[in-house]
Amino acid sequence: MRNKITDKYWKKPDQTLLGVVLLLLLIGLAAVSSASSVLSFQRFGHNNYYFFRQIGFVTVGLLALFIFSRIDYHFWKKKARLLLIGSVLVLGLVLVPGLGFKSGGTTAWFSIGAFLLQPSEFVKLSLVFYLAYWFDRKVGAESNFWFGILPPLSVAAGLVGLLLLQPDLGTAIVYAIITFVILFVAGTKYKYLFGLAAAAGVALWFVVQTAPYRIARITAFLNPKLDPQGIGYHITQALIAIGSGGLWGYGFGASRQKHNYLPESIGDSIFAVMAEELGFVRILVIVLLFTAFAILGLRIAKLAPDRFGQLAAVGITGWIVFQAMVNMGAISNLLPLTGITLPFISYGGSSLLALSVATGVLLNISRQRA
Repeated sequence: MRNKITDKYWKKPDQTLLGVVLLLLLIGLAAVSSASSVLSFQRFGHNNYYFFRQIGFVTVGLLALFIFSRIDYHFWKKKARLLLIGSVLVLGLVLVPGLGFKSGGTTAWFSIGAFLLQPSEFVKLSLVFYLAYWFDRKVGAESNFWFGILPPLSVAAGLVGLLLLQPDLGTAIVYAIITFVILFVAGTKYKYLFGLAAAAGVALWFVVQTAPYRIARITAFLNPKLDPQGIGYHITQALIAIGSGGLWGYGFGASRQKHNYLPESIGDSIFAVMAEELGFVRILVIVLLFTAFAILGLRIAKLAPDRFGQLAAVGITGWIVFQAMVNMGAISNLLPLTGITLPFISYGGSSLLALSVATGVLLNISRQRA
């Protein structure tokens, strides 16, 4: 087994996947440039403050992508347990008064100078590594619920619990999706999967019931017109943006909703701004790019030389693709609003850096394909 950072015997990384990611990053830069212009001018006196910051984030992300694509992914198998312990610590520390930074009712960041670091974004990859490590090391674990499935499931549940204390239900759902995807691909029996899905549904119902604002989101999802200026405001404005775009959109930079109508126009709601400006036909390119990412990621998993590589590749692919689906579905009112970003496109450093690192790992797996 090769553990060197570089190896002349490795193949080239999957060029098509790399091209898809670069296209998404370029589209993201253009989207942030347009969606942030009004907010940037109001806060800083010029239109490009958030755009220039996003360029910096993308530059750092591409550097991280290159570095991690050169590190043998087997290295992360050896460090999986250590990374998990670190993940628990940082998710706990962010809840400590004076250490964690609170915004929008959620304590999910560390404030580092002019930057905010969201550790839960990086823990997604740590969870992927740990689950892949567990099912690679424990042969036949997927067939034994008490000794094979319950231990890693308890770990995932513990991480989800720490997120709910922040509270950050959207990211917790992504953690649950990652866990379910890897359990499925590892070969877990269907009766266990159905049981876990049912248990997760009951737990989600309970979590929603404990917070009035979550009940309000479900109400707004079921009937946005019930209170369009209150609980249904966000999704109502998003649907106005998407509907106004029609087939071909108003044109790049011409969004009406970004003028202080649509909340989180550069974050969770950026897909609505893009749909308003580009229209249905052109916004389908985004959907097709994430579809291509899914196909290419699964192909990398299929050709991975070992079980750890297969499970890690599927976990990373599932994380990124399902997060994109949840974001686009929520902002289109096909799902309740969850407050998660659109991968590679929404504004933000932590998410972009974590996604770049994960893509670098996926590309390294592709370099060692059978």
